Parts: sequence; structure tokens; C-alpha cells
Amino acid sequence: MTFKVKRAILILVCSEFLVCLGIGLVIPVMPFLKNEFHFSATDMGIMTSLFALAQFITSPIVGRLSDRLGRKPILIFGLLLYMFSEFLFAWGNSLTAFNISRIIGGLSAAMSIPPTMAMAADITTERQRAKVIGWISAAFSGALILGPGLGGILANIDYKAPFWIAGVLGFLSALAVIIFLPNDRELTHNLQKNTSLRKSPKQKNSKKTVLFSRAIMTLLILILVSSFGLQGFESIYSIYVNEVFNFSINNLALVLTLNGVISLILQVVFFERLVNWLQENILIRYCFLFSFLGTVWIILAHSKIEAIIATLIIFSAFDLLRPAITTFLTKVSPHNQGLINGLNMSLTSIGNVVGPIVSGTLLDLNHHYPYIVVATFLIVSLLLSFMLKKREQSSSPKSTLS
Repeated sequence: MTFKVKRAILILVCSEFLVCLGIGLVIPVMPFLKNEFHFSATDMGIMTSLFALAQFITSPIVGRLSDRLGRKPILIFGLLLYMFSEFLFAWGNSLTAFNISRIIGGLSAAMSIPPTMAMAADITTERQRAKVIGWISAAFSGALILGPGLGGILANIDYKAPFWIAGVLGFLSALAVIIFLPNDRELTHNLQKNTSLRKSPKQKNSKKTVLFSRAIMTLLILILVSSFGLQGFESIYSIYVNEVFNFSINNLALVLTLNGVISLILQVVFFERLVNWLQENILIRYCFLFSFLGTVWIILAHSKIEAIIATLIIFSAFDLLRPAITTFLTKVSPHNQGLINGLNMSLTSIGNVVGPIVSGTLLDLNHHYPYIVVATFLIVSLLLSFMLKKREQSSSPKSTLS
């Protein structure tokens, strides 16, 4: 791996971290924004879903544009668009303004996350790719873990302060990419190598093989079902604990910061060891099991302490689950990273659109209804995960199913 490639990877990881940190900053503010403007839980669910809907619709278009225009220009524009969306949210004072901001934010995510993953695939060999994508995923999830805790602290200054700070982080990310990220053409030696692999006779029908592989189809169904459950839980969490357990901003900041520390330790120190020890399929099962048990516990909890412990179990399981599924996908289909990552994001976006709307609507009816539905989806995901078999080093895609 050359110095330019290493520098490009470092910039991609750092830019993802800063943007996702900005996204996480605003999470603790949502229940207090709801109270300040007298929005319903349904309003808040729709607001959250608009982000994912815009991302889902525009991701395929952006993917084609990045192939034609290059990854770097699209990435820069996406980061600047993200900055604008956060500033608009901080400046706005109506539901319409907030919804427009979330739509623009979804567009910015579609223009920053897929090009980042695509460039990572372009400039790395197959052997390096899983590790590099793992670094980017760790930056993504780590920032989302730390962001809510920092957002709770900033919200004590002003409830819109996290949005202003998020916009500044978006600008700094764009600036770093403009100055330090090499142009696509400077990294074409790896791109040409990967392209030649994709065009080899052995891979002519790879797209069809991937789409109809039982292992890949099982994983994609699992992503769709689980993303609904995960987003259904996360999207209303701050509102739920505020209304059911009377959590304050300080309470949210404390529990999310504590969870951030635990989850980062799990991801950075223990994740690779867990994968080597259990294999991805077993780790995925345990994550679904503990997230299900934690969701049931938080429904039955009667105190803040119980809610905090259940939260730590659930979020820790979620934070191990995402990279476990991503790693499993990269190893099941090493020659189709662009297609698989695109399908992964599209199906995740569907869950991100539907989950918050359903959870927000159910929360208006009864506090416990959303998490009863989430628990149902998590147990279905757990059952589906038993279709995934231990990955063999030299196995074909078919051998990953029992």
C-alpha cells in the first residue's frame, strides 16, 4: 500500500468520523425539539424518515455520477451539502424548514457515504479491502456512539448548538478532502487492477451470481428485517426514555456517553477477536439475541437504572451487529463490493424510512407498542440468522448456508 493510498484512507476515515459525529450530536435534542414546537411523535418519525427516503432514492443516481465524474468531486459536494442542511436546521423554526433540512441531509449522505466506500474499494486490493472498509465502518459507528453524549453536553448551552457544531464539522471535513485527498487519477493503479479483475472472464456473470446466491439473498433479507427493528428502536429512544422514565438531557448524555465508551472498546479491542473466535454468523446470532432480551427488559423496566442497563446491552449488541454483517458480506462476495454495498445501503434505507414512521405512530398510541413491534422484528432476525452457516476460507457462496 503506497503512501498516497494510506493518506487517502486516513482522510476518508477522518471525514466519515466528523460527519457521523455531527449526525450523532443532534440525537439527544430531538425530544426537547418536539416539546419546544409541540410536534407529535408522528411528526418526529416522518422528519427522521425523510432523511433516509432521500438517501434511498438518490444513492443509485449518485453512484453513477461518481463513476463518471470521479469520487472526490461528489464527496466534496456531499459534505458541503451536509454543512448547509445542518445550518438550515439550526436556523429554522418550523416543521417545514426542519423537513427540508432532513431531505437535504439525506441527499448529502447519499453523496458522501457511497463514494467513500467506492473509493475505498477502488484503491485497495481484495486482501486489504475488508480491513479498510472495517476502519471506515468503525469511524462511522464510533462517531454515532460518541456524538449523542457530546450533543447532550452542547444542548445545555443551547438546544440548537449541536446543529451549528455539526455544520462546522461538515465544513472541516470538506476542507480536509479538498486539500489532502488525492485525486482519483492519482490512485488509478489500484482502480485499474480492480477493474481488470471485474472484467475477467470468470467474473462476467458475477452480478447475476450474486443476485441469485442463496447466501447473499439471506443476508439481504436479514438486513431489511433487522434494519426496521434497529431503526425502530433507535429513532424514538430519546423520546421514549424521556416520557416513560423522565430522562433529562443530562441523563441522556450520561447513558449515551457511557455506552459510547463501552461500545468503542468492544469494536476496537474485541470485535476482531470475537469474529476469529465465533465467526461472523455466530456473533450475529448473539447480537440479535441480546438486543431482543434488552428490548424486552426495557419494556418491563420500572426504574432509570434498569433502563440504563438495558440500553447498554441493546446498543452494545447493535454496535457489534453492524460491522459483523458488513464483514460477513465482504467475505461472502469479495468480487462484487460495489453492488453489495449498494444493496446493503438501499435495504437499510428502507428500514430507516419505515421504522421511525411506524414507531412514532405507535408511540402516539401507547409508549410500549413500538418496542413490542421492535422485539418481534428482532426475534424474526434471530431466527433468520440461523440460516447462515460458518464461513469456510475456500467455500463458494452456496456453502455459507446450512
